[in-house]
Amino acid sequence: MIRGFRDFIARGNVVDLAVGVVVGAAFTTIVTALVDGLISPLIAVPFGQPDFDDVLVFTLHGSKFQIGLLITAVVKFVLTAGAIYSCIVYPLNRLAQRRAQSAPAAPAQPSQVELLTEIRDLLRARSDGPRL
Repeated sequence: MIRGFRDFIARGNVVDLAVGVVVGAAFTTIVTALVDGLISPLIAVPFGQPDFDDVLVFTLHGSKFQIGLLITAVVKFVLTAGAIYSCIVYPLNRLAQRRAQSAPAAPAQPSQVELLTEIRDLLRARSDGPRL
């Protein structure tokens, strides 16, 4: 059982997953800082406060409904997704596109018919030669 567990942990995809989780957690810190430090203050410019948490609230039969909390989460999500796309995804896609364009094209490969014709001709030439 221990050997099987060790083999499972030693597999590359488990280690890759662990590294991905750690890097994802570190990236979450960066995204949180981006949202809290830059995006939320931008929301405060036109609306006077960085969120809508306490603005859109109503009470019905003693239950408190915080619609502003949902709106704040949606706005932060959209702004964060836009920031990640414009700062990371779009530049990386452009870089990959440039690399693909600058990479030399693979030489044209002969078709199967051409290869079979060449083999046939070589076999004929070999069989037409002198026999011992």
